[in-house]
Amino acid sequence: MRNDSSQPDCLSADIRALERSAAERAGAMPLMQLAGLAAAEYARELLGEYGRDVLVLAGPGNNGGDAFEVATHLKSWFYRVELVFAGDEHQLSEDALAALRRWRECGGNTYAAPPAALRPDLVVDGLFGIGLTRPLEGGYADLIAAINRLPGLKLALDIASGINADTGAVMGTALRATHTITFIALKPGLLMLDGPDHCGEIRVADLGLDVAAILPNKGATTAAALLRQALPPRPRNFHKGNAGSVGVIGGAGGMVGAAVLAGRAALKLGAGKVFLGLLTDHPPYLDYSQPELMLRTPRELLEPGMITAFAAGPGMGTVKSAEQLLREVLDASVPLVLDADALNLIAASKTLQARLPKRAAACVLTPHPAEAARLLGCTTAAVQADRVRAAIELAQRFRTVAVLKGNGSIIANPDASWLINSSGNPGMASAGMGDVLTGMIASLLAQGADARAAAAAAVWLHGAAADMLARDGNGPIGISASEVIDKARRLLNASID
Repeated sequence: MRNDSSQPDCLSADIRALERSAAERAGAMPLMQLAGLAAAEYARELLGEYGRDVLVLAGPGNNGGDAFEVATHLKSWFYRVELVFAGDEHQLSEDALAALRRWRECGGNTYAAPPAALRPDLVVDGLFGIGLTRPLEGGYADLIAAINRLPGLKLALDIASGINADTGAVMGTALRATHTITFIALKPGLLMLDGPDHCGEIRVADLGLDVAAILPNKGATTAAALLRQALPPRPRNFHKGNAGSVGVIGGAGGMVGAAVLAGRAALKLGAGKVFLGLLTDHPPYLDYSQPELMLRTPRELLEPGMITAFAAGPGMGTVKSAEQLLREVLDASVPLVLDADALNLIAASKTLQARLPKRAAACVLTPHPAEAARLLGCTTAAVQADRVRAAIELAQRFRTVAVLKGNGSIIANPDASWLINSSGNPGMASAGMGDVLTGMIASLLAQGADARAAAAAAVWLHGAAADMLARDGNGPIGISASEVIDKARRLLNASID
């Protein structure tokens, strides 16, 4: 899936609404037929030459109906197609039953299990789509296990069977597809948690529906275009004062590096000046690797008019003095990014929780799942079970932009709109990555981007920089947070040039 421009991303309930809208259009071809044709054409593209062997799996619902359509088209195009129907035709919907009849009318047979000797060039997975709500077990689990053992290409229809479309969680067991063609719009489960490991390369077939027009202000993906929205090109008549000043509050004893990483990221993403307010009892006088960073006491950074945007939390610690300092930072009337220990301090203090929604200036929270759970008063498992809901709840409870980090980071807003990040790779699972993201968001805020644009652009840029490192052979194993900063600067300049 390309991520040059933002694409709609819909929860299952939204997809159902879109399907109802399509069903009401007079004279329109049924969505099942449109989906089946789109998937068959993709399958033909993957297979190439005619006469190759295809195994189609059809389940008990409308995903199975899509599979019948695919099988019928491929057979008419002279592929050798075997179809396994794991359902009861008496319980099929009208459209799915009509699709099964078309399959039989073209001479197709259905089987209860794959032929033992079959080694297909392509498996088409139409067992379960986005409607799956309970774990797969018994015969279905056995069938998926058998298919996963087969070599060759596997094309999932809408989403790999066994993956929850709204969360990306494995529902007991899940098919591992090499490719997925998803219908109408992307789904969150394709892009987060276990979804990317099971859905492979993703293609969207919108089936002629203008999702953004029908469901405005819903979910979407991040993309490179967000950078241009966050920061316009600079005029020639420009000075460092126009680029703002970032103040990083953090760096307690033994954790100075976290604040330094945030500061370096803020500087290299364009902030005019960056100050580090370190909490350690023995602060350095200079960052010899980045002497442009200016070291001050935290109190000095709180002087009115000195700072354009704050980043609080990297290496901050949770002692009483850090909590008092955070109270004063929350009262500052400039945009603010909160991460790490700042979030833990807020989660532990009803007073700080009450102050946060009352801030006069914009704020961005950047929790990982455990920090989000502390803020919401629930378990990490509950956050991961519905990441979109958790991110929206954070944004609404604290009246901030909330970035719920992880595989498929969610950027949520108080109006319940949200973005899911489309960039990044496993190499980002290393120390300091969150500190770098915090500094990047603060830098964009200091340069005038609003909180939504700054958070979305920085999250995409953060992951895209790691992707660039991986493409260059420097990852995913062994990517460091410091390396991401320089790649992000390069991508930012290329995107807004």
